[in-house]
Amino acid sequence: VLDRLVGYNLSPILWSKVKNGLSAGRVQSVALRLICEREKEVEDFLPEEYWSLDADFQKGKSVFQAQLVKYNGETPDLKNEEFVNQIIEKIKNSPCTVSAIKKTEKIVRPKPPFTTSKLQQAAANRLSFTSRKTMQIAQQLYEGINIGSSRVGLITYMRTDSVRISETALTEVRDWISKQFPDDLPEEAIHYSVGKSAQDAHECIRPTYIQYTPESVKEYLSHDQFKLYSIIWERFVSSQMRNAKTMNTSIDIATENAIFRTSASKVSEKGFYNVIKLLSSKEDKSTSLPSVKEGEVLQVLNFHPEQHFSQGPARYTDASIVRMLEEKGIGRPSTYAPIISVLLDRYYVVRSNKQLVPTQLGRMISKILVESFPDVINEHFTAEVENKLDSVEKNELVWNTMMSDFYFKFKKRVDEVMETQESIKGFLDEKTDKVCDLCGKPMVKKLGRFGFFLACSGFPECHNTKSIPLAKCPCKDCGGDIVARKTKGRGKEFYGCTNYPKCNFISHFKPIDQYCPECGWFLVEKYDKKNGSYKSCINPDCHYLHSNDGTEEIKEDES
Repeated sequence: VLDRLVGYNLSPILWSKVKNGLSAGRVQSVALRLICEREKEVEDFLPEEYWSLDADFQKGKSVFQAQLVKYNGETPDLKNEEFVNQIIEKIKNSPCTVSAIKKTEKIVRPKPPFTTSKLQQAAANRLSFTSRKTMQIAQQLYEGINIGSSRVGLITYMRTDSVRISETALTEVRDWISKQFPDDLPEEAIHYSVGKSAQDAHECIRPTYIQYTPESVKEYLSHDQFKLYSIIWERFVSSQMRNAKTMNTSIDIATENAIFRTSASKVSEKGFYNVIKLLSSKEDKSTSLPSVKEGEVLQVLNFHPEQHFSQGPARYTDASIVRMLEEKGIGRPSTYAPIISVLLDRYYVVRSNKQLVPTQLGRMISKILVESFPDVINEHFTAEVENKLDSVEKNELVWNTMMSDFYFKFKKRVDEVMETQESIKGFLDEKTDKVCDLCGKPMVKKLGRFGFFLACSGFPECHNTKSIPLAKCPCKDCGGDIVARKTKGRGKEFYGCTNYPKCNFISHFKPIDQYCPECGWFLVEKYDKKNGSYKSCINPDCHYLHSNDGTEEIKEDES
């Protein structure tokens, strides 16, 4: 009811002053504010230059690399190349000795089973799923999958803020572990504490039947269902296993006024890692260290100075905005995915390489709401409302009292804003050099539900609209433009030719306003973990791949 009161009163302000079809809400608008404020931090950030210095050391036939960690007894502040070169000149001919070898054992504890927010974060980070996709697939696993001749619900209810495990489930999982990994079964079941703000209406997200391992039901699941079920099953089983242990080793190499350090970590006891698929990748990344003793003399071979620039704050992703909302006590497990979906659907936010970037419309909406309702569109108010709702549920606070205290002040402010806020309808409209092919009047770039489009300035007499051309179609003798389109049903965006159905050219990557210097086809922006964002030619017979500034040729990550 409270959310409806806020949304039903704020949204008409946007319809009247900005554009029809917009919306605002108690939680949604705070999430938008967080995203817009982070974008401002990204824009204001000024990168600073700094350097690192590595060196190659040799012991017999073994060569390894270490990094400078101390200079003149302090952590070095390597701000420029000149200073780094001065250090190299001073130490390049100095004797090098192993000054310290340190070994420490680290205990790695298993994580609790999933809550809704933690599942969304893990699926985003490990599987690249959006919050909406995660909840859709979780719903399918909860409602049931046809396994053989019967339909089986594979997981418990997926909207929960609790890590509580039922006694029956604890007995079943401990029985399974005792048979499969008897050495990794703790003497007693592990009970995880439930947060003070948790409603605890449902237990954790877990497999309903532990004997249905991911591999045993793989043939009955889609690819994405299998991946999500796997991390749910792994997380639950591992939560009831013994700790893992790693042995961390560091070697310090001392030369004149400088200390270089190399380190490595190796899993010494697998414990719960036995059921976590990520273990193999962790082990692959561990580096082997040379067999050396303290006081041993080494030979320095080469120095590797490297320039860096400080990184600004990262834009929010699905995972990080959900984590932030959860940490600040904003929203409920059932609202996290819908919040992100609404921001995207309203075109307040767009996804760019998995990051959530506010549009000009989103930033304007947030500015209006924050300036007009600073006491409502802020994280502290929203979190306090969540606490008061919990108090109402526990009969510690009277619902009517809470509502009346809020509503009359809020409604008075809504009326004031409706009367004083200037209309900014059409503030995003842009004139273009395009001419309407129906009436001859200029076309205007306007913002619609699915982004920008071209509309005749003669509206309402002329209703002509067109998609905005992004590139010329590369097909021979076509002459059409490439525009954004959406599939029927799911509404997934792709890029096709305006001459369809005569031309069937499509691309799943968005064209950028550049053309390939080698073949003339348009370029698209791609992204992978190895290279980050880069541009690539859409021509399947052309292998042009370059960094975004065009200065560096790269190789596509095929992993």
